[in-house]
Amino acid sequence: MRSMYIQVTMCIRAQGTRGSRNLLCGVVPQRALCMTAAGTVVDEKIGAESTGVRKRGVDGRVRRFDEIPHTGRNWLGQLGEVLERRSFPAAPQTHGEDLQHPRPHLQKNQPIPVKTVAVCVALCPPFTFEDCVAVFYSWKGWKCSDPTHSYLKATSTKNGEEWRADRLLLNKEVMMSSAVKRFLPLLDDVARDFCRMLRVRVEREGRGEEGKRTLTMDPSPDLFRFALEASCHVIYGERIGLFSSSPSLESQKFIWAVERMLATTPPLLYLPPRLLLRIGAPLWTQHASAWDHIFSHAEARIQRGYQRLSSSQGRKSQVGAAGDHYAGVLGQLMEKGQLSLDLIKANITELMAGGVDTTAVPLQFALFELGRNPELQERVRQQVRASWAQAGGDPQKALQGAPLLKGTIKEILRLYPVGTTVQRYPIKDIVLQNYHIPAGTMVQACLYPMGRSAEVFEEPQRFDPGRWGREESQKGEGTGFRYLAFGFGARQCVGRRIAENEMQLLLMHILLSFCLSVSSSEDIKTTLTLILQPETPPRITFRKL
Repeated sequence: MRSMYIQVTMCIRAQGTRGSRNLLCGVVPQRALCMTAAGTVVDEKIGAESTGVRKRGVDGRVRRFDEIPHTGRNWLGQLGEVLERRSFPAAPQTHGEDLQHPRPHLQKNQPIPVKTVAVCVALCPPFTFEDCVAVFYSWKGWKCSDPTHSYLKATSTKNGEEWRADRLLLNKEVMMSSAVKRFLPLLDDVARDFCRMLRVRVEREGRGEEGKRTLTMDPSPDLFRFALEASCHVIYGERIGLFSSSPSLESQKFIWAVERMLATTPPLLYLPPRLLLRIGAPLWTQHASAWDHIFSHAEARIQRGYQRLSSSQGRKSQVGAAGDHYAGVLGQLMEKGQLSLDLIKANITELMAGGVDTTAVPLQFALFELGRNPELQERVRQQVRASWAQAGGDPQKALQGAPLLKGTIKEILRLYPVGTTVQRYPIKDIVLQNYHIPAGTMVQACLYPMGRSAEVFEEPQRFDPGRWGREESQKGEGTGFRYLAFGFGARQCVGRRIAENEMQLLLMHILLSFCLSVSSSEDIKTTLTLILQPETPPRITFRKL
């Protein structure tokens, strides 16, 4: 039976508290019990309604929701740990856990009022019970501090029909195949320029005879610059010159602001927003300041985009058409005028903020894995060379003819998921590990242990991009919902197509230009902030081909 580890987050509201107040937080906190236990589902069938949940379990019965065990530690204990460490503790299911024999452990990466249990479940029923207006977990900090903040207009912070209407309009510009065809040449331009810059650097700083020099370096700063340059080109329709010898201070500050935002977000999930605001906590100040800088960076480019659009409309040019006239996602949204300027600003900014670390970090892991698997690297390179030669310079055809590139990205995100969980609220009652889970309960799929579990993947510790092609040809029962790096369904990552193609194109041009190697094949140690990333960025040796 194919299985996947998931974590069920149960938010239990204390009875009789409606309208009650709390001096610090503004409301009486919900009952908070945290526990994670693991096991397997005996019967993979699930019930559709609360009255029809299955009656079989490990002891012959389905257990009630309130029977889920807990550690006895409350949220104050977790809060104390956060304050004592002055940092966000890594989630135990991502580091050092024995995946073959999971054992109870405290779950540390959830908001305060939760009770959790990790289970294995076939085909992940919560995802099969999603509707077209899937509900998203939203942190309340901005609503408490500034109900008018631009961030609250972003699609990802909304729910219901309002969210669905906005998301469908965004999908047309970033998710559909016609949109991908328009922005692929822009990503390809940036990827080529990156490799040109890298070739110059290897020739200038590398060792060995001319034309065959090698350079060992930490590529992470350059990958961050690549991700920001590529995102700006696709989203704003303009380059910002990050590959020059002296990139602008403004762009460097933007990267810092994104990193600061990611670092300060996890601890805020533990702390009551009203308390943070009342005591003027530096943590909240830093978080808000980072977002303000991200929005001001976007504001300047949106204003320039608006001016370009006005000028081009005056000349009656075809903004958004194929080729050099494509004005980026921003130009497309402005030209069509179906979203307000505030909505465009919020969603464009969120696309930018979410598109730097989340592509630069997987690229670090990808270069490392290709470097420590030279035979596999050569197989991918040979496929890329053949496809590139036949594509005649068309990036879309080149990617289509090199499925191992796509498999490489999937394999990296299986082993090193940027976000370690995916959340859903099932719209119907279900049974997980013989516990009755009511509709509306947050269910989180834990991607790290799932990706490394022998119950889900054959030889899970082996880096094998070809496994995804084999699965496509052998699709059947038990193979669904195993690739959830970008989420699934209506709520999947809106920047998914940009990120996937951005990473594939860069790897393609790097493999055409360089042979990669690493000095040590030891596994990379990882750390978890809001995203999973290397504790220390790997050093990669680039040898010119």
